[in-house]
Amino acid sequence: MDKNNKDKNKKSIILRGYNIKWVLNITIVTFILAVFLSFASEAILRNTEVYIAFLILIVIVFLGITSDLIGIAVAIADEKPFHSMAAKKIHGAKFAIKLIKNAGPVSNFCNDVIGDIAGIISGAAGAIILIEISKIYNLVNTAVYSVILSGIVAAVTVGGKALGKEIALRKSKEIVFGVAKILYWIKNKFKIDFLPENNK
Repeated sequence: MDKNNKDKNKKSIILRGYNIKWVLNITIVTFILAVFLSFASEAILRNTEVYIAFLILIVIVFLGITSDLIGIAVAIADEKPFHSMAAKKIHGAKFAIKLIKNAGPVSNFCNDVIGDIAGIISGAAGAIILIEISKIYNLVNTAVYSVILSGIVAAVTVGGKALGKEIALRKSKEIVFGVAKILYWIKNKFKIDFLPENNK
């Protein structure tokens, strides 16, 4: 009995440090977003001109890179400068503090949810674009073109994220404050607050 109680206590201590509710919620949200956006992007891309589809693909890749940059910046940013800004009642400072206090969920959402979904959709978008191009130009050996296009998308994504990481490491304060000002504007304009209060 004592051993079982010790095991249960040990598990509760381990789980206590993690937000299980957040993990479950984000798993469900990711599934819904991935399915919805995959269907939506496929429907849109199949009914657009090839050059527009390429532009959409670029936007998707850029979205993944940008979200990765934001996630890293929030995770490493120092909270202290924003407290002095908040004391001076500078717009957005309180939202910057909330972003940093919620660094775990925010970076998880930006890096994993948005970043991974963007990666999945960009791959699907590339495949759809190749199918449309093969129809227009009667391409026979599409496997080679598929590999090349996938390689280009992967290279641009990885290279962009590498550059984004460097920028995030050097300009984390500016990036967090920029995002905070956008959230402040949304809160005032539409009365929507994306961040919960977290007084840790």
